Amino acid sequence: MISKEFQKRRQALMEQMEPDSLAILFATPPSIRNRDVTYFYRPDSDFYYLTGFKEPEAVAILTPGHTKAEYTLFCRKRDKKKELWEGPITGPQEAIEHYGADAAFPINELDKRVPKLLERMQRVYYAVGSNPALDQQMNTWLNNIRLKTRSGVQGPKEIRLLDQYLHEMRLKKSPTELATLRTAVTISAQAHRLVMQNCNPEMTEYSLEADFVHECIRQKAKHQAYSPIIAGGNNGCILHYEANSGILKDGELVLIDAGCEYDYYAADITRTFPINGHFSPPQRELYELVLEAQTEVLKKVKPNTSWRTLQQTAIRTITKGLIELKLLDGSTNTLSKLIKTKKYKKFYMHGIGHWLGLDVHDVGTYKIAKKWRALEPGMCFTVEPGIYISPDTPDIDKRWHGIGIRIEDDVVVTDKGCEVLSYQVPRTIDEIESLANS
Repeated sequence: MISKEFQKRRQALMEQMEPDSLAILFATPPSIRNRDVTYFYRPDSDFYYLTGFKEPEAVAILTPGHTKAEYTLFCRKRDKKKELWEGPITGPQEAIEHYGADAAFPINELDKRVPKLLERMQRVYYAVGSNPALDQQMNTWLNNIRLKTRSGVQGPKEIRLLDQYLHEMRLKKSPTELATLRTAVTISAQAHRLVMQNCNPEMTEYSLEADFVHECIRQKAKHQAYSPIIAGGNNGCILHYEANSGILKDGELVLIDAGCEYDYYAADITRTFPINGHFSPPQRELYELVLEAQTEVLKKVKPNTSWRTLQQTAIRTITKGLIELKLLDGSTNTLSKLIKTKKYKKFYMHGIGHWLGLDVHDVGTYKIAKKWRALEPGMCFTVEPGIYISPDTPDIDKRWHGIGIRIEDDVVVTDKGCEVLSYQVPRTIDEIESLANS
């Protein structure tokens, strides 16, 4: 992603900030996997969104209107010995040259320089509560400034939650972001098609996971946006199943919920298909119902539609279908009553989707002033209705047992409707059976 994109974002944030204010963001510390082994480092999404900087031990400061530097970056110094073991370190000079900082300093100068900046500010924009250690650092600086009040130092009088500004910005994607998301989704879609073709009875779930991950890596997406779910048979009724250790059995379905991360942007796609390539009659009936629910929701995705309307559409479609399949008793209850009493939750117990972007469950509120927010162009999210009938579901004919179905696509709101980014993965029964048996 080009440097100008990050510059635009910083400028957009600074235009919302009050005079004599400072915004401060901390890079995520490395995370320990076990003992002296760390997880692969991934920058905090908010920090990356504004800076494009990918290294740990970094702090970004924005001071709109500051004559010397509106954007200051603190980062690690170059260290030949450390770089021999861990690879190149950017260093302050290259932070200016390659990341658009007006000024850059070694991270060990943070305690010397930041308090001096804070002393001249009226307010601070900061993500309070995001990390206890960082909160303690901020409290220490502010408390030390308060001790200087008798010498005329005032310091910040107000702390504003940076999240409220930054997360609203992240909710609507720029053309550059959408291009990156399309790449992530396209790679994931091709991996979904591959595993749909490769699947056969008696394979293991983890072998399909290996196929999926390999295809993503082959196309330069080295990391998954989340732990893949490869759930055969009864496992498909576990919403966040992650063991991926079962045997895929003839006559059952497999639910695959997986998406790669490309240039830090996430894809999130789910498909459910028959392990042997052919839907049984009960599987077919439930699949068609979930597909109908998703199709009806997609018709509603357009500007000014409320998020609640999407969920209500899915609930109404699924509940009506469950009555027709006699999985819900419609003889003594009206459709409205079954919805009001939430009887559908026995089979459909989650929401219709979530925002998508730098995080797979991306930031942004779903309500504004306690009212469900309306969709706007540039918003990107998933649409993922499902039906799950585990073997221990009471009072249900056994022919339905062990069927878990979810269909999830990634969409972006356009000026007139929506674009389905994950269109390349088959959705209809005929398309799925054709690809699975090709």
